Amino acid sequence: MSGAVLVTGGAGFIGSHIAEAYLAAGWSVACLDDLSRGKRDQVPAGATFIEADVRSKAAFAAVADGKFDVVVHQAAQIDVRVSVDDPAHDASINLVGFANVLGAVAAGKVRRVVFASSGGVVYGDPAVLPTPESTANLPISPYGVSKLAGEHYLRALGALHGFEGVALRYSNVYGPRQDPASEAGVVSIFVSRLMANKPLTVFGDGQQTRDYVFVRDVARANVLAGTAAVSRGDRLDVPAFNIGTGRETSVNDLAQHVGRTVNRTPVIEYALPRAGELHRSCLDVSKAARELKWTPQVSFDEGMKALAAWFDGTAR
Repeated sequence: MSGAVLVTGGAGFIGSHIAEAYLAAGWSVACLDDLSRGKRDQVPAGATFIEADVRSKAAFAAVADGKFDVVVHQAAQIDVRVSVDDPAHDASINLVGFANVLGAVAAGKVRRVVFASSGGVVYGDPAVLPTPESTANLPISPYGVSKLAGEHYLRALGALHGFEGVALRYSNVYGPRQDPASEAGVVSIFVSRLMANKPLTVFGDGQQTRDYVFVRDVARANVLAGTAAVSRGDRLDVPAFNIGTGRETSVNDLAQHVGRTVNRTPVIEYALPRAGELHRSCLDVSKAARELKWTPQVSFDEGMKALAAWFDGTAR
Protein backbone atom coordinates (compact mmCIF):
# COMPACT_ATOMS: atom_id res chain seq x y z
CA MET A 1 0.00 0.00 0.00
CA SER A 2 1.20 3.53 -0.78
CA GLY A 3 -0.24 7.03 -0.86
CA ALA A 4 0.73 10.54 0.17
CA VAL A 5 2.61 11.21 3.42
CA LEU A 6 3.76 14.37 5.18
CA VAL A 7 6.76 14.11 7.52
CA THR A 8 7.01 16.99 9.98
CA GLY A 9 10.61 17.59 10.95
CA GLY A 10 11.45 16.01 7.60
CA ALA A 11 14.72 17.93 7.19
CA GLY A 12 16.02 16.60 10.49
CA PHE A 13 18.07 13.60 11.54
CA ILE A 14 15.30 11.03 11.93
CA GLY A 15 12.71 12.71 9.72
CA SER A 16 14.93 12.77 6.63
CA HIS A 17 15.56 9.02 6.94
CA ILE A 18 11.81 8.42 7.30
CA ALA A 19 11.16 10.49 4.17
CA GLU A 20 13.71 8.38 2.28
CA ALA A 21 12.10 5.16 3.48
CA TYR A 22 8.61 6.26 2.39
CA LEU A 23 9.96 7.30 -1.03
CA ALA A 24 11.63 3.92 -1.43
CA ALA A 25 8.27 2.28 -0.61
CA GLY A 26 6.59 4.17 -3.46
CA TRP A 27 4.86 6.95 -1.52
CA SER A 28 4.46 10.60 -2.51
CA VAL A 29 6.38 12.47 0.21
CA ALA A 30 6.32 16.02 1.56
CA CYS A 31 8.62 17.29 4.32
CA LEU A 32 7.66 20.16 6.62
CA ASP A 33 10.42 21.76 8.70
CA ASP A 34 11.27 25.22 10.05
CA LEU A 35 15.01 24.51 9.61
CA SER A 36 15.75 25.53 13.21
CA ARG A 37 17.57 22.21 13.57
CA GLY A 38 17.00 20.44 10.26
CA LYS A 39 18.97 21.09 7.10
CA ARG A 40 17.47 21.76 3.69
CA ASP A 41 20.03 19.53 1.97
CA GLN A 42 18.89 16.55 4.05
CA VAL A 43 15.45 16.56 2.42
CA PRO A 44 15.67 13.69 -0.09
CA ALA A 45 15.37 14.26 -3.81
CA GLY A 46 11.83 13.49 -4.87
CA ALA A 47 10.23 14.94 -1.73
CA THR A 48 8.38 18.25 -1.68
CA PHE A 49 9.69 20.71 0.92
CA ILE A 50 7.52 23.07 2.98
CA GLU A 51 9.28 25.54 5.29
CA ALA A 52 7.05 26.23 8.29
CA ASP A 53 6.95 26.09 12.09
CA VAL A 54 4.53 23.42 13.34
CA ARG A 55 2.90 26.06 15.54
CA SER A 56 2.06 28.32 12.59
CA LYS A 57 -1.00 28.95 10.42
CA ALA A 58 1.16 28.03 7.43
CA ALA A 59 1.77 24.56 8.86
CA PHE A 60 -1.94 24.15 9.59
CA ALA A 61 -2.81 25.04 6.00
CA ALA A 62 -0.12 22.73 4.57
CA VAL A 63 -1.49 19.75 6.49
CA ALA A 64 -5.18 20.57 6.05
CA ASP A 65 -4.95 21.24 2.31
CA GLY A 66 -2.33 18.66 1.35
CA LYS A 67 -4.62 15.66 0.77
CA PHE A 68 -2.32 13.40 2.78
CA ASP A 69 -3.18 9.84 3.74
CA VAL A 70 -0.65 9.75 6.59
CA VAL A 71 1.11 12.40 8.69
CA VAL A 72 4.31 11.29 10.44
CA HIS A 73 5.00 13.77 13.23
CA GLN A 74 8.71 14.01 14.08
CA ALA A 75 9.06 17.75 14.71
CA ALA A 76 9.92 18.31 18.37
CA GLN A 77 12.05 19.92 21.01
CA ILE A 78 14.22 16.90 21.83
CA ASP A 79 16.60 17.91 24.61
CA VAL A 80 15.79 16.81 28.17
CA ARG A 81 18.04 19.55 29.63
CA VAL A 82 16.27 22.26 27.62
CA SER A 83 12.93 20.97 28.89
CA VAL A 84 14.17 21.16 32.50
CA ASP A 85 15.52 24.69 32.04
CA ASP A 86 12.59 26.01 29.98
CA PRO A 87 9.51 23.76 30.25
CA ALA A 88 7.28 26.40 28.65
CA HIS A 89 9.40 26.35 25.49
CA ASP A 90 9.31 22.55 25.44
CA ALA A 91 5.53 22.55 25.79
CA SER A 92 5.13 25.24 23.12
CA ILE A 93 6.69 23.01 20.47
CA ASN A 94 5.83 19.53 21.71
CA LEU A 95 2.24 20.22 22.77
CA VAL A 96 1.00 23.43 21.13
CA GLY A 97 2.75 22.56 17.88
CA PHE A 98 1.46 18.99 17.89
CA ALA A 99 -2.09 20.13 18.72
CA ASN A 100 -1.92 22.52 15.77
CA VAL A 101 -0.89 19.66 13.46
CA LEU A 102 -3.64 17.40 14.83
CA GLY A 103 -6.25 20.12 14.28
CA ALA A 104 -5.11 20.32 10.67
CA VAL A 105 -5.20 16.52 10.38
CA ALA A 106 -8.86 16.64 11.39
CA ALA A 107 -9.61 19.45 8.94
CA GLY A 108 -7.81 17.64 6.11
CA LYS A 109 -9.38 14.26 6.84
CA VAL A 110 -6.01 12.52 7.13
CA ARG A 111 -6.45 8.80 7.74
CA ARG A 112 -3.57 8.12 10.17
CA VAL A 113 -1.01 9.95 12.31
CA VAL A 114 2.25 8.29 13.34
CA PHE A 115 3.67 10.12 16.36
CA ALA A 116 7.28 10.06 17.54
CA SER A 117 6.97 9.42 21.27
CA SER A 118 9.80 8.27 23.53
CA GLY A 119 10.19 4.97 25.29
CA GLY A 120 13.31 6.44 26.84
CA VAL A 121 11.33 8.94 28.93
CA VAL A 122 7.59 8.17 29.23
CA TYR A 123 8.18 5.27 31.65
CA GLY A 124 10.51 7.18 33.96
CA ASP A 125 12.93 4.85 35.76
CA PRO A 126 11.01 1.56 35.40
CA ALA A 127 11.38 -1.47 37.64
CA VAL A 128 11.05 -3.92 34.72
CA LEU A 129 13.74 -4.16 32.04
CA PRO A 130 13.35 -4.61 29.11
CA THR A 131 10.28 -2.43 29.61
CA PRO A 132 6.96 -3.35 27.92
CA GLU A 133 4.40 -0.79 26.71
CA SER A 134 2.00 -1.69 29.55
CA THR A 135 4.41 -0.30 32.17
CA ALA A 136 3.16 2.67 34.21
CA ASN A 137 3.94 6.06 32.68
CA LEU A 138 5.87 8.11 35.25
CA PRO A 139 8.12 10.55 33.36
CA ILE A 140 10.69 12.46 35.42
CA SER A 141 11.37 15.36 33.01
CA PRO A 142 9.17 17.96 31.30
CA TYR A 143 10.23 16.44 27.98
CA GLY A 144 8.86 13.08 29.09
CA VAL A 145 5.65 14.75 30.25
CA SER A 146 5.21 16.49 26.88
CA LYS A 147 5.72 13.24 24.96
CA LEU A 148 3.23 11.40 27.17
CA ALA A 149 0.75 14.27 26.86
CA GLY A 150 1.22 14.12 23.09
CA GLU A 151 0.00 10.53 23.14
CA HIS A 152 -3.10 11.66 25.06
CA TYR A 153 -3.77 14.40 22.51
CA LEU A 154 -3.37 11.84 19.72
CA ARG A 155 -5.87 9.47 21.32
CA ALA A 156 -8.43 12.11 22.29
CA LEU A 157 -8.44 14.06 19.02
CA GLY A 158 -8.37 10.88 16.98
CA ALA A 159 -11.48 9.66 18.80
CA LEU A 160 -13.19 13.03 18.34
CA HIS A 161 -12.40 13.44 14.64
CA GLY A 162 -12.12 9.91 13.31
CA PHE A 163 -8.44 9.58 12.41
CA GLU A 164 -6.16 6.75 13.56
CA GLY A 165 -3.19 7.38 15.83
CA VAL A 166 -0.09 5.25 16.33
CA ALA A 167 2.64 6.21 18.81
CA LEU A 168 6.17 4.89 18.32
CA ARG A 169 8.10 5.04 21.57
CA TYR A 170 11.71 5.30 20.46
CA SER A 171 14.70 4.29 22.51
CA ASN A 172 17.96 6.23 21.86
CA VAL A 173 18.23 6.67 18.10
CA TYR A 174 21.65 7.06 16.47
CA GLY A 175 23.12 7.06 12.97
CA PRO A 176 24.22 9.24 10.05
CA ARG A 177 23.07 12.89 10.14
CA GLN A 178 22.81 12.97 13.93
CA ASP A 179 24.00 16.40 15.05
CA PRO A 180 26.96 16.21 17.46
CA ALA A 181 26.08 19.72 18.65
CA SER A 182 22.85 18.36 20.11
CA GLU A 183 22.96 17.23 23.72
CA ALA A 184 20.36 14.59 22.82
CA GLY A 185 22.77 12.52 20.70
CA VAL A 186 25.45 11.02 22.93
CA VAL A 187 26.62 8.52 20.29
CA SER A 188 27.33 11.21 17.69
CA ILE A 189 28.91 13.42 20.36
CA PHE A 190 31.30 10.64 21.36
CA VAL A 191 32.17 9.75 17.75
CA SER A 192 32.83 13.35 16.73
CA ARG A 193 34.92 14.12 19.79
CA LEU A 194 37.06 10.99 19.54
CA MET A 195 37.65 11.56 15.83
CA ALA A 196 38.85 15.05 16.77
CA ASN A 197 41.09 13.59 19.53
CA LYS A 198 39.07 15.29 22.26
CA PRO A 199 38.16 13.87 25.69
CA LEU A 200 34.68 12.54 26.42
CA THR A 201 32.53 13.99 29.20
CA VAL A 202 30.44 11.45 31.11
CA PHE A 203 27.83 12.80 33.50
CA GLY A 204 27.50 10.68 36.62
CA ASP A 205 29.40 7.41 37.06
CA GLY A 206 28.83 6.15 33.52
CA GLN A 207 26.89 3.09 34.69
CA GLN A 208 23.59 4.51 33.43
CA THR A 209 22.30 2.49 30.47
CA ARG A 210 20.47 3.17 27.22
CA ASP A 211 19.01 1.11 24.38
CA TYR A 212 20.59 2.32 21.11
CA VAL A 213 18.62 1.74 17.89
CA PHE A 214 19.83 2.57 14.37
CA VAL A 215 18.00 5.34 12.54
CA ARG A 216 17.21 3.32 9.40
CA ASP A 217 15.54 0.68 11.53
CA VAL A 218 13.44 3.47 13.06
CA ALA A 219 12.56 4.78 9.60
CA ARG A 220 11.39 1.32 8.55
CA ALA A 221 9.16 1.14 11.65
CA ASN A 222 7.53 4.42 10.64
CA VAL A 223 6.68 3.11 7.17
CA LEU A 224 5.15 -0.05 8.64
CA ALA A 225 3.21 2.03 11.17
CA GLY A 226 1.66 4.03 8.35
CA THR A 227 -0.32 1.05 7.07
CA ALA A 228 -0.28 -1.82 9.59
CA ALA A 229 -3.51 -2.99 11.17
CA VAL A 230 -3.23 -1.77 14.75
CA SER A 231 -5.26 -2.90 17.77
CA ARG A 232 -7.60 -0.42 19.44
CA GLY A 233 -8.63 -0.34 23.07
CA ASP A 234 -9.32 1.74 26.13
CA ARG A 235 -5.68 2.03 27.28
CA LEU A 236 -3.08 4.49 26.03
CA ASP A 237 -0.53 1.74 25.43
CA VAL A 238 -2.68 -0.28 23.01
CA PRO A 239 -1.76 1.65 19.81
CA ALA A 240 1.76 2.41 21.14
CA PHE A 241 4.89 0.48 20.19
CA ASN A 242 8.38 0.42 21.63
CA ILE A 243 11.05 0.83 18.93
CA GLY A 244 14.43 -0.24 20.26
CA THR A 245 16.64 -3.32 20.51
CA GLY A 246 16.03 -4.77 23.97
CA ARG A 247 19.74 -4.42 24.72
CA GLU A 248 21.27 -2.24 27.47
CA THR A 249 24.59 -0.47 26.95
CA SER A 250 26.19 1.61 29.70
CA VAL A 251 27.71 4.98 28.90
CA ASN A 252 31.12 3.64 29.93
CA ASP A 253 30.76 0.69 27.54
CA LEU A 254 29.54 3.04 24.80
CA ALA A 255 32.72 5.12 25.15
CA GLN A 256 34.89 2.03 24.76
CA HIS A 257 32.83 0.76 21.83
CA VAL A 258 33.15 4.09 20.03
CA GLY A 259 36.88 4.03 20.71
CA ARG A 260 37.24 0.63 19.07
CA THR A 261 35.14 1.74 16.09
CA VAL A 262 37.22 4.85 15.34
CA ASN A 263 40.51 3.33 16.52
CA ARG A 264 41.05 5.84 19.34
CA THR A 265 41.58 5.31 23.06
CA PRO A 266 38.95 7.39 24.87
CA VAL A 267 39.98 9.81 27.60
CA ILE A 268 36.98 10.15 29.90
CA GLU A 269 36.26 13.13 32.14
CA TYR A 270 33.51 12.54 34.70
CA ALA A 271 31.10 15.30 35.73
CA LEU A 272 28.12 15.63 38.06
CA PRO A 273 24.93 13.85 36.96
CA ARG A 274 22.27 16.01 35.28
CA ALA A 275 18.72 16.57 36.50
CA GLY A 276 15.94 14.73 34.73
CA GLU A 277 18.08 11.93 33.30
CA LEU A 278 17.19 8.28 33.71
CA HIS A 279 19.47 5.71 35.31
CA ARG A 280 18.50 2.74 33.12
CA SER A 281 16.48 2.37 29.93
CA CYS A 282 15.87 -0.67 27.74
CA LEU A 283 12.74 -1.47 25.74
CA ASP A 284 10.82 -4.69 25.15
CA VAL A 285 10.06 -4.66 21.40
CA SER A 286 8.12 -7.92 21.14
CA LYS A 287 4.81 -6.11 20.56
CA ALA A 288 6.20 -4.31 17.50
CA ALA A 289 7.41 -7.67 16.20
CA ARG A 290 3.91 -9.15 16.58
CA GLU A 291 1.74 -6.32 15.29
CA LEU A 292 3.96 -4.20 13.04
CA LYS A 293 6.09 -7.14 11.84
CA TRP A 294 9.12 -5.02 12.77
CA THR A 295 12.37 -6.06 14.43
CA PRO A 296 15.71 -4.22 14.47
CA GLN A 297 18.00 -5.44 11.71
CA VAL A 298 21.16 -3.34 12.04
CA SER A 299 23.62 -4.49 14.70
CA PHE A 300 25.31 -1.99 16.98
CA ASP A 301 28.67 -2.69 15.30
CA GLU A 302 27.22 -2.07 11.83
CA GLY A 303 25.42 1.06 12.92
CA MET A 304 28.47 2.50 14.64
CA LYS A 305 30.59 1.90 11.55
CA ALA A 306 27.98 3.64 9.38
CA LEU A 307 27.92 6.64 11.71
CA ALA A 308 31.71 6.87 11.85
CA ALA A 309 31.91 6.62 8.04
CA TRP A 310 29.39 9.46 7.72
CA PHE A 311 31.45 11.65 10.04
CA ASP A 312 34.54 10.73 8.07
CA GLY A 313 32.88 11.85 4.84
CA THR A 314 32.98 8.45 3.15
CA ALA A 315 29.22 7.81 3.38
CA ARG A 316 26.34 10.28 3.24
